[in-house]
Amino acid sequence: ALTDLFIALVEERCAGHGLSLVTPREHARRGSQVCLSREEGAYAIVQALIARGVIGDFRAPDILRFGFTPLYLGFEDVWNAVEHLRQVLASEEWRRPEFNRKHAVT
Repeated sequence: ALTDLFIALVEERCAGHGLSLVTPREHARRGSQVCLSREEGAYAIVQALIARGVIGDFRAPDILRFGFTPLYLGFEDVWNAVEHLRQVLASEEWRRPEFNRKHAVT
């Protein structure tokens, strides 16, 4: 249910920002993570989210990956994560130099 909500909110609240769903849409085929792709800035977007306390990871060349564990996360956490993603995209915060420096670990 958390991944279903995440996908629905990303598609609704982050529309027009170039995100594409990579993970299967069908819940039974998806598991507990959601992968999105974006041609530009995927690494920096993940770094900006981490700076805001939303922990995801980057997979080359353009994948933003988010894991959902119901033991630790709830629906409010999903809503807040998508709101942070929306803000990072809308404000282009991800373009800041500190988010574009490559680190050994994402």
